[in-house]
Parts: sequence; C-alpha cells; structure tokens
Amino acid sequence: MSISGLPPYDPGNIFARILRGEIPCKRVHEDEYALAFHDIAPQAPVHVLVIPKGEWVSAADFHAAAPAETIAGFWRAVSAVARELGLEAGGYRILSNMGADGGQEVGHFHVHIFGGRRLGRMVPPG
Repeated sequence: MSISGLPPYDPGNIFARILRGEIPCKRVHEDEYALAFHDIAPQAPVHVLVIPKGEWVSAADFHAAAPAETIAGFWRAVSAVARELGLEAGGYRILSNMGADGGQEVGHFHVHIFGGRRLGRMVPPG
C-alpha cells in the first residue's frame, strides 16, 4: 500500500504512459514538474488535466513523499496553466479526486482545471 492507503503506484497507468510519450495528448503546458493536457471527455468548455512528473498515487501520497521543490513547481504549473488559458479573470475550479469514494479513476495524482463558464455547485447541499 502507498502512503495514502491506496494501492501501490502502477507504472502502466494511462498518465504514466502519456508521460513516457506512449500515448499522445493535446498538450497545453509542460515543464520539469508537470504536464498539462486537454481532457478527452471535457466536462466544461475548458477542462485540462495537470499531472506531476513522478510516481504518486494521490494528493496525500504526493504531498507526503515528493520533495518540496517538486510540490511547489507542480502548483506553480497549475497556476500557469490557468493563466495561459485566460481563466483568471472569470475564475476556475481545481479538483483532485482521491480514492474510490472520491471518484479517482486513474491511480496517478492529478488535478482537473475547469473553466470557461459559470460552474455550479460541486456537491448538492444537504
């Protein structure tokens, strides 16, 4: 088990394969810490995934195990992507799912950036 209690990192997951160049993506941004690309099934006019360059299963795993420079570089990349996509003025949402109950589908830490329109509530009240 990983630090976060999730299964160990699977180097065959789709994001690992994208990082290795085995699967193409519609790239938005890349630097030494992260790769950002358009989601293949967008849920908003702008829907981009940002993945760190490393083997972390979840946010908990990433924040516990990655070097401070990598964590800072990743979050700077997330902000740079939002800025580059022109989302800062109107606003945007950053989402990271963790584990089965949280809706995580790929066992590689990643964040979604949603924007381009007014976004509704994430979770209904009550």
